[in-house]
Amino acid sequence: MNTRPTDNAFARIDAVSAEMQGKIIDYLDVVAGHPEMQRVRTAASAIFAPSEGERLLDAGCGAGEVARELGAQVGSTGAVFAVDRSQQAVAVAQARHDGGPVTYLAGDVTALDFPDDQFDGVRCERVMQHLADPDAAITELARVTRPGGRVCVIDTDWASSVGDGFDHLDEVVSSFFTGHSAATAGRSVRSRMVRSGLRETSVLPVTLRFLSPADAEVVAPIFSRALMREHLSEELFDRFFSSVDRSADRGDFLYAFTMWISLGHVALT
Repeated sequence: MNTRPTDNAFARIDAVSAEMQGKIIDYLDVVAGHPEMQRVRTAASAIFAPSEGERLLDAGCGAGEVARELGAQVGSTGAVFAVDRSQQAVAVAQARHDGGPVTYLAGDVTALDFPDDQFDGVRCERVMQHLADPDAAITELARVTRPGGRVCVIDTDWASSVGDGFDHLDEVVSSFFTGHSAATAGRSVRSRMVRSGLRETSVLPVTLRFLSPADAEVVAPIFSRALMREHLSEELFDRFFSSVDRSADRGDFLYAFTMWISLGHVALT
């Protein structure tokens, strides 16, 4: 069963049950702590290069762990605004506040409640894949960034998924991820930046790799049996996970996908 990007639970956390909200926050926490995601974030931080005294926006902040890191980097003379569409995510982020210069707000990345030219830099991670209109989001991120400031967008390219030792991966990816824009969100960010008028765009692909199904399941939803049972046909589910299990038993399982870190600058006036 296919779903549109805006139909999934991550895009509408506040509309799902309290139990599901808890599972989503738990998932975000576990992914944030995974070494492969930490490797992506380390690379993104080097590219975004926050510095003391800057005014920054973390758009789609989730539980706020990156916003708090940014707060430590900008210091007491700087400011970080952490925005998420979900009131529940913002409440969790606020509850974890560590006293840094971070303000947590609910807001829509496609219609931010900030005046033009407010930030030295804007960061946005794993949001575009959940949006019906990613171009509107990129345009908004650029609008609230000052001339000469930078916009850093990190997103996933699920269509880049590759594997070895097991079968039916392409079929599962195409069955689960909706349409071209959701599956290829990461690779399309740079062209969206160019169309929005951002200059000096650059990209860095980072390939995440997993050597067991259990490890892959932490980050990649297609290896979650509970989730896939709801989204795949029974026949495809059985074929896929039987193959995955055989690979795990043999010890030859390999799965990888690419995330893209894109950076663009607002033109000087």
